[in-house]
Amino acid sequence: MERYSNLRGNSPVIGYDIEPHRITVWFKGGKPYSYSYTSAGASNVETMKKLAREGAGLSAFITRNVRFDYEK
Repeated sequence: MERYSNLRGNSPVIGYDIEPHRITVWFKGGKPYSYSYTSAGASNVETMKKLAREGAGLSAFITRNVRFDYEK
């Protein structure tokens, strides 16, 4: 797991793992959620990867766009 930079200081995201067709996101006090091209769409997953690397905006993007599109 790569630590999330949390540049704004208010994110519940603590870390992530990036794979070619998915991103797994860890939240404070919870289990990891995996978002794949199949479950959330390639464009959304690529945006999430970018935000994760930048360290800001990932949680807000998830809430607005892919909240329940994780792999079940």
